[in-house]
Amino acid sequence: MSTTVSLPRMLAAEALGSALLLAIVVGSGIMGERLSAGNTAVALLANSLATGCGLVVLIVIFGPLSGAHFNPAVSAVFAARGELPVRRFAAYVPAQLLGALAGVAAAHGMFDLPLVQASQHARTGAAQWLGEFVATFGLIATILGSLAARPAWTPLAVAAYITGAYWFTSSTSFANPAVTVARSLTDTFAGIASADVAGFVLAQLAGAAIGGLLGSWLWPAPRRT
Repeated sequence: MSTTVSLPRMLAAEALGSALLLAIVVGSGIMGERLSAGNTAVALLANSLATGCGLVVLIVIFGPLSGAHFNPAVSAVFAARGELPVRRFAAYVPAQLLGALAGVAAAHGMFDLPLVQASQHARTGAAQWLGEFVATFGLIATILGSLAARPAWTPLAVAAYITGAYWFTSSTSFANPAVTVARSLTDTFAGIASADVAGFVLAQLAGAAIGGLLGSWLWPAPRRT
């Protein structure tokens, strides 16, 4: 990430990237559900493929500006590693959240739905919380490992991991507190009931913390000279 990028441009990249990510997640969920004739597996396949493809593009175009975090948990890990100034981290989180909320509203608008909805999609229980822990732990490991070994492959590595995690985790891999909060405002395929948000977010933060600790041992942050 270039050090010459101004903070307003970084925040715009995080907000816009988060908005587009949620528009992709929610919009493809709506389209997949409408076209799948009740086949949940087909709807999830459409949702996961669209998300993976979109992530590659978003990370490629916004990575040079802000690092393309779009995720408070990811930003927290980089702040803890000393690679993201605390002041910038504090500005990134609201930008990511506001962008995610705008993306949900945009997806609803494109499909002629009320812009804000209260989700009724229950997602709770120890199995799903473990799924979110694993999903977020794996995401952090993917990011840190790919940046250390093959930086140019990071967009593909992250997108491939998230696409796979849609299928191997019981929670379908939210792995992002901002995404989780925003998805509580859509009563569509991608939604999560507001009562279940806290459990997901806590599991995500735990997964990010453990992933960050282990990742910092396996792939230490570059020393500043």
